[in-house]
Amino acid sequence: MSDVWQQQRQRMVDEQLRPRGIHDQRILAAMANVPRHLFVPEALQAQAYSDQALPLTLGQTISQPYIVALMAQELLLNPHEQLLEIGAGSGYAAAVFAELVRKVVTIERHQALAQQTQVRLRNLGYVNIEVVWGDGSLGYPTAAPYHAISIPAATPQLAQTLLSQLHDGGRLVAPIGDAQDQQLIRLQRQGQNWQKTTISNVRFVPLIGAGGWEHAPETTAEGE
Repeated sequence: MSDVWQQQRQRMVDEQLRPRGIHDQRILAAMANVPRHLFVPEALQAQAYSDQALPLTLGQTISQPYIVALMAQELLLNPHEQLLEIGAGSGYAAAVFAELVRKVVTIERHQALAQQTQVRLRNLGYVNIEVVWGDGSLGYPTAAPYHAISIPAATPQLAQTLLSQLHDGGRLVAPIGDAQDQQLIRLQRQGQNWQKTTISNVRFVPLIGAGGWEHAPETTAEGE
């Protein structure tokens, strides 16, 4: 069966990612290697390599493969770097990032989900991922600074506390906007200045916490 899953991953890369502009060979290799079907509920495993977000427990979702690959590509990742991910979910994106950087810190606000994800990643052999339970909307200063920060949830604005956790030259990718429509942007720190790049129009689930929305606004599924 493992060969079947591997074939599905390669088809995902060839038919979903390459045609949509994912060209970084390290990212394509990571996407072809990480077993997404082990990060989704068993009842949804048949859909694991379709290009769609899928529901998890506690109202959370696993991002669609293209979005994970796009964010990884826009973060301009290097092997020696440390990355912060806000919203661990099932750990799928963290696993992809872990193939691309030295260390991943991923923070999850649901304690039960954080514990499940920590066990899953450990069982899959990922030793360079630290799973933290807490409000990630303000980042995780304990392990800062970071070379890259990934925020796979929509927020109306970025907290200064979070921005201050980036290295000089560091990059942050996040969807910014209201509950229904956002722009995926990249901010790159240049001393006390920021270079902003708009990537695409997107629609993500909301970022809940002190640095995002206090309560979940009405929204729709994630995607481009």
